[in-house]
This record gives sequence, C-alpha cells and structure tokens, in this order.
Amino acid sequence: MTLATVFSRAQCGLDAPLVSVEVHLANGLPSLSIVGLPEAAVKESKDRVRAALVNSGFEFPSDRRITVNLAPADLPKDGGRFDLAIALGILAASGQVPRDKLAAYELLGELSLGGELRPVRGVLPAVLQARDAGRALILPEANGAEAALVRDAACLTAPHLLSVCGALTGHDGHSLQQPAFTLQRHDATPSPDLAEVRGQAQARRALEVAAAGGHSLLMIGPPGSGKSMLAARLPGILPPLTEPEALEVAAIASISPQGFDPARHWGRRPVRAPHHTASGIALVGGGSLPRPGEITLAHHGVLFLDELPEFSRAVLEVLREPLETGRITISRAARQAEFPARFQLVAAMNPCPCGWLGDPSGRCRCTAEQVQRYRARISGPLLDRIDLHVQVGRVPQSALLAPDPAQNGETSASVRARVCAARERQLARAGKPNHRLEPRELERDCKLDGESRRLLLQALERLRLSARASHRILRVARTLADLEGCDAIAQRHLAEAIGYRVLDRDGRAGQGPHKPNG
Repeated sequence: MTLATVFSRAQCGLDAPLVSVEVHLANGLPSLSIVGLPEAAVKESKDRVRAALVNSGFEFPSDRRITVNLAPADLPKDGGRFDLAIALGILAASGQVPRDKLAAYELLGELSLGGELRPVRGVLPAVLQARDAGRALILPEANGAEAALVRDAACLTAPHLLSVCGALTGHDGHSLQQPAFTLQRHDATPSPDLAEVRGQAQARRALEVAAAGGHSLLMIGPPGSGKSMLAARLPGILPPLTEPEALEVAAIASISPQGFDPARHWGRRPVRAPHHTASGIALVGGGSLPRPGEITLAHHGVLFLDELPEFSRAVLEVLREPLETGRITISRAARQAEFPARFQLVAAMNPCPCGWLGDPSGRCRCTAEQVQRYRARISGPLLDRIDLHVQVGRVPQSALLAPDPAQNGETSASVRARVCAARERQLARAGKPNHRLEPRELERDCKLDGESRRLLLQALERLRLSARASHRILRVARTLADLEGCDAIAQRHLAEAIGYRVLDRDGRAGQGPHKPNG
C-alpha cells in the first residue's frame, strides 16, 4: 500500500484544528506536490523534507509521483509546522517506518536540511487539543518546556528526525523524551515597589481599589506627577494568576511573534504599553491570517495607555466592546477569529494640551476651547466604561527630596495582601471579580440602605450619569466594602465610589476654575 496518513495541527487564532497529512505514492512523472491550501512556507517544505530525509540516511522515492494532501482542504496552512508530519508520511507510504503506530500520535516540527527539529509557534493550543483528542504530541526539544506546562497532556520531544523514526521502529539508542514540568525562573529583574512612590495618597488608594476589583482606571494630572510610575506598580499588587489563567496567557503568547519563554513569563501577568501612534489593527489584532493585538496580549494583565488623548479617536473607540465583553472578534472576508481580551485598562492623560491646567503656578495659558477640544478626543461612551477617574496632583518638592523613609507609603507586598483578601471574598461570593458583576448580580450583592440609595439617586441626577456609570459606581463601592471586610455597602463606600467619577463631576478633572487666555 502506498498511502499513509499522519496527524498534525494547524494554527487558526487560538484554535489548533486537526490536519490530516495524507501522502500517496504513484507511478508517473516523478514529482512532489502539496495540496490543501498551503501558504508559501508550506509549499517550500518539500525541499526541506527531501534534503532532511536524504541527509538522515533514508531513501527518498524520487522515482515516484508523490502527492501530499493537507486536509481539510479549505483550511489555510502556514509555517513550517507540517515538515515532520510530511516526512513521516513519505517514510510510512514508502514502507520505511510502520504505518500502524502513527495513528496514536500527532506531529509538529520544522525540519532543517540536516534533519534537526526546529521549534514552531503556537504549541500550547496544539497540546491542549491533542490532549482532548486522546493522542500524544511529538514536538521539537526546544518546545518541550512550553508543552510541559499542560501537566496532564501526553507530549514527547525529539532533537532529530532520526530520533522519531528510531522510536517508531523500536531501534535501540533512539527514544522520545517526556518534557519535565518546572517553574524555575531566570528573570531576576525585581518588580517596581509601591513604596518608591512619594505622596499621592489618593492615587495610591485608587490603584489598590482597581487591583482589588479588576477595575479600569484613568489618571489625570500634570506632567511629572507620577502617573506612569503608579501604573508601572499595578502588576506588583495584583493577585497571582491561577493555573488555568496562566495557561490562557501562555497560549496567547505562544501564537504571538514574540513567542513564550516559560522560564521568564510563566505565571506573570502580561503588561502591554503601546505607543499612542499605534493603529486600530495593532490594538485589536488582524491580518489576512488573524493575529492577536495588544488587547489580547494583555489578557489577564494590564493594558497601559499613556497620553490617552494623543491616541487616534478611531483607535480608542475599538476598546469599547472588549471592555464590556472581554472578547474581540476579527472578521475577514474568508474567515473569522475570536480572541479573549479580558484586560485591565489603565490610562493616563494631562488635564489640558499644555498639561498645567489648575496648577498653583498659573503657567497654563490654554483657552477654554482648547481644553474642550483636547478632552473631546476621548468620547463619552469610552469614559463611561472606565470605572475610576482620579486626579494626580503635583507632589511638593519637599516631599520628593525628603530623606526620611517615613515619607514613603506602604510596600507593594502589604497592599497586595489586602488586595488578595478582597479578591478571595469576591470569588467566594460571586465566582468572579467585582468588575464583571452582571446587573442581576448587582441587585443581589450591592444592596443599599435608604440613606445610601438617596445618595446615589442624588448623584445620578446632579452628575447626569448613565445607567452604565451607576452600575460601575456600585461595583466600585462593592470593592471598597470588600477591602474593609464588610458584608454590606456602607454610605462611606458609596460616597468614595462616586468621588472617583472625576470627569463626570467636573469636565476640567477637578482642577478648579479655568481662566482662559486673554
């Protein structure tokens, strides 16, 4: 029989659909053709496979007509991930390795001309789906540490094509290795500590609330007031990732161009800070073969947008749906891909174009129209979706230069302990962080007494808040109560939550009366 079938996996977003690599040897004009919607890198695999087989000491059937079919035929295939499967298919069809053993395996790997196995991207989604299919996955050695993160999957690694063939034929001296699960980290870079921030008690409090409930945060203040410094310290006070969350983060990084290094990245929340010149596609993802964008790469982590009004308004508007749903769907004419995007948005902006509106020095010379145009770059619907708006004022020089360590605030470790305790209360009560509470869950978990209800109604009327903003106030108030270990929302919690709606309360971010130039 001159027909053999080998299983492999394609990459389509975060999905790894099964691909059957069918190899047929026939009489006729000698040739090797690959069909099944292969991209250029897949078409070029015929030259890599031929050289790898010959240089590994196998016989290449150069006198036969070889047809390689990658099924299903309408699924695009790209990269060198099918090299190993094609090579094993040719060897099985020509009788050089047993066909019957191939049904229990799936194969991924790019071949060098000498037969060495090179790593490929997108291994983790393939490992997860091969596990669900009940087959073992054979991979290059360089992908072993990544594959071992899925501890209940059957994965085997090999350095060379000869190792795979020798293990299948039972030759002595050839075996496939089971990769070991390890959590050793080689990145000794310390995380920035919140104790390094001088002053900014209100902003530090808002950062703690945002971390405890997973809330989005917007900081408004003059240049050099510490907005970026505060944002850089948010990951250090967030709760640790659970293992399922860490696997999701690793799977996304695995399919990204940067790849995933378990020794440096496993268990760490991602932090993405795109420049304000980034396009909408860079933010949400795209391409003819859809790739994840910044909001997906920040899944279960932090997306920091500095100089928020400097981003294109059209770019910022693409954040509205992911902030609500936690997912992004990229549609193209031929295909569609869905990516998770449950990120925590942290943004920073100046109060006016020059940045000094309301500063005691009086150096601001922006007119009222200039300030309005600057603020109008951020739409009302987007601001409505940001839970916390906080003013970050300039810290006095005396506080910045004070040698007394008592001027420093709490360390990230002590703040993180409170954040983790509050998050545990939320998970025990609702099974999710407070920022994801649905309206029916708000009615159950955010009940107000008479005085608190009247306070909220008064705020809604005076600030002309939307129903969405009122829900976000209730979620923040619930987080404030959780930080104190309270079962019920008190009036002080609600008042503080209302106070975080700075841009609803004052279009000038609470910076005081504006005196236009001239």
